[in-house]
Amino acid sequence: MSQSLTFMMGEYEATFPVDRHYAKNHMWGQAEDNGATYRFGFSAYAVRLLQDVYFLDWCVDVNDRLEKQQEIGSIESKKAESSLYSPLAGHLIEFNQLLLGDPSYINTSPYEEGWLFRMQSKTSDLLDASSYMEHLKDVWEVTQRTIKGQLN
Repeated sequence: MSQSLTFMMGEYEATFPVDRHYAKNHMWGQAEDNGATYRFGFSAYAVRLLQDVYFLDWCVDVNDRLEKQQEIGSIESKKAESSLYSPLAGHLIEFNQLLLGDPSYINTSPYEEGWLFRMQSKTSDLLDASSYMEHLKDVWEVTQRTIKGQLN
């Protein structure tokens, strides 16, 4: 992996490559085709919170026009069931076919084989890795309280 930053989630490390950008919904985006296309996946932060993804379902189709924060699917894991939302507005152009047969690649290779989808977008308000780390510092306190509340 290229140069990265690390965020400590308690005793666990979450690593973030600096060659990608990040959405506040904990997806990474990697620009392709001179920034006209983005490949998206879950950040290490999201993967750590989800733990052991075993089901992924899409409620949109290739070539659909997506709005930012539009519901696009759902995911189930050992720790959570959650809806998935588009990090940008644009056109969905591809799903990772590998995940349709085996979503566990999200757990084992979130920045490579475990990518989720590709989309074309004319705008990007994604965060660079440093800004995403600052965002995580803000949300980590709330996340810890939520996790502790689930344990009690």
